[in-house]
Amino acid sequence: MEIQAAHDKNADQIAYWNGANGQRWTDRQAEQDILLAPVSKALIDRAGPKAGDRIIDVGCGCGSTSLAFAEKVGPNGFVLGVDISGPMLARARQRAPKALSVDFVQADATVYPFDPQNFDLLVSRFGVMFFAEPAVSFANLRNALRPPGRLAFACWREPRENPWMLAPLQAVYQHVPKMPPPGPDDPGPFAFASEERVHRILGEAGFKCVAMESVALSFDIANGRGLDAAVQAALQIGPSSRALDGHPPEVRAAAAASVRELLAPFLRGDTVPLAGSIWIVTARAG
Repeated sequence: MEIQAAHDKNADQIAYWNGANGQRWTDRQAEQDILLAPVSKALIDRAGPKAGDRIIDVGCGCGSTSLAFAEKVGPNGFVLGVDISGPMLARARQRAPKALSVDFVQADATVYPFDPQNFDLLVSRFGVMFFAEPAVSFANLRNALRPPGRLAFACWREPRENPWMLAPLQAVYQHVPKMPPPGPDDPGPFAFASEERVHRILGEAGFKCVAMESVALSFDIANGRGLDAAVQAALQIGPSSRALDGHPPEVRAAAAASVRELLAPFLRGDTVPLAGSIWIVTARAG
């Protein structure tokens, strides 16, 4: 299934998440669910889903948060998981129990024709930082909420607050050229790190009562499977993976050795815990 309608400026993201990188994230679904479980817990706690709520989960990926929210809202509620990635949605549909009130749609949330004022809550775990024109995207999503609809999403804070992601990248940069730095308004993992920008975007989209809570977390990038698993995880997805795209095996092997050397001092038993930090952003539609 392909996206029927999309915002022109989101074409690069659509291509990225439907290509080899989207498949790579799909293949690591189980590991990512474990790694990001603390984020999911914080998001669900702050979102406060209630029995009977109708929820949109933006950038739902392989469906972990959609399924968790569907459990919370029960049979009288409903969760619509929305994502641009065909491979990840295929995995989400495979995982969804038939009795659970959840459905998935491959769509660009910037332009998808949601039923107006038909949902109570809009949520996302790292799925909203990749819009080319986020105020336009959030305005479309807000129209799907019935007043006083709620918004809750998780996004990354500044790179310096997330050494679990950036430290391996610095080791990789010993072997490959640095990637061009993103512009302040470019889509990407840290596109919503700025409080001022998030407040501005949501305000332009018509949201009120915007609040941002910083949440410090620890991420075991080994998922309890030792140093080799931590190195593999660091190189398979995220910025280190993007930096190594297209480089030959010998360069990747040298980078892996440097990442291993970097991570070894953090090894605690079979875990490799590194610090990270997110924003939990909440707001109301009116």
